[in-house]
Amino acid sequence: MPETLTPLLMVGAGHMGGALIAGWRRAGPVAAADLMLRDPTPGAAAREAAQAGALLNGPDSGLAAARTVILAVKPQAWRAMAGEIAPLIAADAVIVSIMAGVPAGDLAEAFPGRPIVRVMPTTSAAALKGTASVWSADGRGRDAARRLFGPLGVVVELEAEAQMHVATAASGSAPAYVYALVEALEAAAMDSGLGAEAARAMSRQALIGAAALLEESGTEAAELRRQVTSPGGTTEAALRVLIGDGALNDLLVRAVRAAASRSRELAS
Repeated sequence: MPETLTPLLMVGAGHMGGALIAGWRRAGPVAAADLMLRDPTPGAAAREAAQAGALLNGPDSGLAAARTVILAVKPQAWRAMAGEIAPLIAADAVIVSIMAGVPAGDLAEAFPGRPIVRVMPTTSAAALKGTASVWSADGRGRDAARRLFGPLGVVVELEAEAQMHVATAASGSAPAYVYALVEALEAAAMDSGLGAEAARAMSRQALIGAAALLEESGTEAAELRRQVTSPGGTTEAALRVLIGDGALNDLLVRAVRAAASRSRELAS
């Protein structure tokens, strides 16, 4: 029988924690009643889970029952948080960190003797379309991550902890890049004459439709791009601007490098 992962304690229930709560409740691996949530200013998903049976900001004495602990606070605040909860949780609870830049070695010092696993999820987990980059030196930790995050989308197991910096930059932060692209496309459509409502509808659906086809077809992105691009047509004219001379590639390389660099700074 697989080891039980619940009750699950989540420390920090903001945007990312809330996306996980919403995804778990939707997919079924963690019910609201299995959750213990600890956050002085919980987000909407945490409050809704509390109404459905989750324990929100319960007594310290109850934390020892948690079999899995999700650390979802801001990286700058994690040491104070660890000092508060480490004495209160079970000696064999699995520690799952979704905090950017916090090394497993530091977590192991703060939570001695517990299995440590680092995960970098995405907010798309709320829609069961997330990506979770996972690294752990502990088999129990990796198993827990697969079971918790597999129902929320795709799990990618990294070969080395150092790759977590790039995973954070290229995956964890990537939804923001996509949303920024939709914002820019909407603004460009309005600049060229569309009304705000039409520009918004077209820009959002263009992304949604393209992503759905990418997933359902299994075709490589480059091939799908070629299928849309007729020689001498309008799309080709646009792509000369967007990717000509490596424009988009260079921009994304710089963006990912900047995010990875910041992740390394947080680790120091």
